[in-house]
Order: sequence, then C-alpha cells, then structure tokens
Amino acid sequence: MFKKCKNGISLRVIHIWLILTMLVWSGTVVVASYRLTGTFSRLSEAQAQHTELMQAAHQLMDASDYLTERVQRFTIGGDRRFLDEYFTEAFESGRREDAISRMDINEMTRPAMEELKAAMAHSVSLMDQEYYAMKLVIEAKGYTDYPDVLDSVILSEEDAALSPDEKIRMATELVLNDKYYEQKDNIRRDMQESLDEIEKLMSNIKEEELDKLNREITFVRIIIVVQAVSILIMVRLTSILGINPVLKAVDNIKADSPIPEEGANEFRYLAQAYNKMYMKYRSSLDNLNYKASHDELTGAYNRAGYDILLSGIDLDSTYMLLLDVDNFKSINDNYGHEVGDKVLVKLVKVLKSIFRDDDHICRIGGDEFVVLMVHSTSINQRLLASKIEQINSELERDDDGLPPISISVGVVSGKEAANKDELFEKTDAAMYESKKNGKHTYTFK
Repeated sequence: MFKKCKNGISLRVIHIWLILTMLVWSGTVVVASYRLTGTFSRLSEAQAQHTELMQAAHQLMDASDYLTERVQRFTIGGDRRFLDEYFTEAFESGRREDAISRMDINEMTRPAMEELKAAMAHSVSLMDQEYYAMKLVIEAKGYTDYPDVLDSVILSEEDAALSPDEKIRMATELVLNDKYYEQKDNIRRDMQESLDEIEKLMSNIKEEELDKLNREITFVRIIIVVQAVSILIMVRLTSILGINPVLKAVDNIKADSPIPEEGANEFRYLAQAYNKMYMKYRSSLDNLNYKASHDELTGAYNRAGYDILLSGIDLDSTYMLLLDVDNFKSINDNYGHEVGDKVLVKLVKVLKSIFRDDDHICRIGGDEFVVLMVHSTSINQRLLASKIEQINSELERDDDGLPPISISVGVVSGKEAANKDELFEKTDAAMYESKKNGKHTYTFK
C-alpha cells in the first residue's frame, strides 16, 4: 500500500504516531497500575479490618471470662485482691465497651456489632448475680471497705441470716452452678454469631475486591498485548520504509548502481539526490576520452583521468594508495627504457588482478601510481597489507624475463583528510616514510 503513495510515507509522521501511541498505552498502563494498587490497598484494608473486628469480638469474651475468673476466685478464697481486679476490669479497663466501640465502623459492621451488644447485655446481666455472690462473701468476711456499687446490693432476710460459712458456700454456688454457665453460654453464642457476621461480611468484601482485581489484571494483560502489537507494527513500518531501503541502497552503492527510489518520503528524497549526483558522475566518466584520460603505455588512468576521478570521489568512503617503484632509475639505466616500460606494464597488470574492478588505478608520474579504492568505508589493514605483499611477490618473479622489482606504498583513508589535496599530501608522506624504512614496504596513516 506504500507504493501507491507517490512521495512515500514520512518517517517523521510514523515516529510521531509511534510516540503518541506509546504515550497513550503507557498512560493507560500507569492508570491501570494505580487501579491495581487501589484494589490491593482495599484488600489489605479489608484484611486489617477483619483482624480488627475479630480481635474486638474476642476482646469482649476475654473480658467476660476475666470477670468470671476473678469473681470465682474471690468467692472461693475471699482474697480482696480479686475483688479489686474485678472492679478495675469492670469500670476502669472497660474492654467490653471498647470492643463494641471498635466494632462500630459503618453500616456493614452493624449486624456484627448488634450480636456483640447482645453478648454484652448477657454479660451485664450476669454481673447482677456476681454482685450478689460478692456481697455474700463481704458479709461473711466482715469487710467494710469495698466498692460503693455493692452498697445497692441488698441480701434477702433469709440469706442475711445465714452463717458466714453458709454465705460462702452460697456465693460459690451462685458463680459455679448451671444457671451461671448457661448465661456464659449465651455470651459465647452471641459472640460466635458476631464472629459469623464478621466472616460473612469480610468474605463478601474480599470476593468483590478479588473480582475487581481479576478484571484489572485482565485489562492490563490486554493493554500489554495491544501495546506489543502496536510496537511490532511500528517497527515493521520503520523496517519497510527506512531500514530495508537503506540496506538496499548500501548494496547498490557497493555495486556502483543507482539507488531505488522507494521507502519513506525522506529516504526517497535522499535517493533522488544521490541518483542525480551518480548520473552526473557516470556521465563524466563516460564522456572522458579514453586517450585523454588513460596512459597509452599501461592502460591505467593518466594524470588527467586521475584529476577527474578525484573530483568525483566521496572522501569518507575512499582509500588512497600511492605506489612508487623502488630503484626504477637503475632498471632504465641497466636494462634500457624498453625494459623499464615493460616493467610498468607488468605492474599495472598485477594491480588490476589484485584490486577490484571498481577501484581506479592511475599513473600520475613516471613510476608513480595511485590506487583509489572507492566505496570502502572500512578496510581491514591486515587484508590490505596482504594485497600489497602479494603485489610485491608477483613483481619479484622473473620467469617472464623481466628484472624483479618492488614497490613502496603509502595508504591513507579519506576520512583522515579535510579535502582531496590534503589526502594526497598525507598519502605522499606515508609513501616516503616507506622509502625511508628501507623500501619494499607499506605505511598506513
């Protein structure tokens, strides 16, 4: 569907949509996470509330049992300490009243609180029987210092006439008989019903919150899946409109061909600009007169061809090699210029066999040559050194009847130079450094 768009789809637009999409989904995830946090918080609060209500219910029963224990110990032994502890619990500690107050949270806890109030009513009712038992013991022991609340307890004439031991026995029976424990059972029954109400309430709350939690988790999962799909779609679009055209362009550049004008709008613009420069470059090469641009002896580009080639190269993707034949003057002097010419022809033939067809071999002086390795953004120095060594190895062979020779080479990447003149200067300096190092070698700069 992208080919139907004459100018292509803009990568800028795609990236804007990608950013907006990610912001929307990320914001949704953040909101969902807050909702999840809220649900977890409510579950935690419900658990804490459950614990609080359970403690409140048990607190009332514990307080009632404490009062029972103290009144029983007092009636059996008559120890005033238990009497004081009983009334301290009943009127100062107030654990029963506090339990009911803790249960009064909202309308939902009202049923449990009513059951607890019923237990409290039974406990208060039981206190009348406990007061009577304590008054019997006080009368039997002859205590004069006791809580004022017991002044309102009047013994019947029959009970008042009992002997001290009989009063003690009667008091003990009042807090240990079946009727007394029936009242205690009523308290426990009401407290258990209160606990049941609490469990029912908490169960409903937890079930509701867990349902919400499951819905929130499902929602988050859906968001994550949609977000992942959106990312994949955007990545796919970026790949189709940006990455793939770039990779194809690299292959075409390496093949010294025009770039397909496809993909995103921005890339199509670059491809069009490149293709225009490429066609001008190819036109310049095609328009070169072979004799005007090539050395008649060796078939390599001459100085004029070199200048034209150099004007059209891309420095960042070019390596320059400057080669000079070692001791070439002595060959001319010892073997004659005809043999010297054959040596130069052999050199160019060897260079063409070693370097790529895309690379340009130029004779810029008598025995001085330049190799322009174009479309070479990164070259392994070890590999290039191997090529140079192979060239020298071929030149040293004398099975063709020519004297063995060697070359000194300087190598510089166009990235190391600000312009083409500086590139040549640095390469020339590298070549002369090879000469100084004993010739028959190479120097990288």
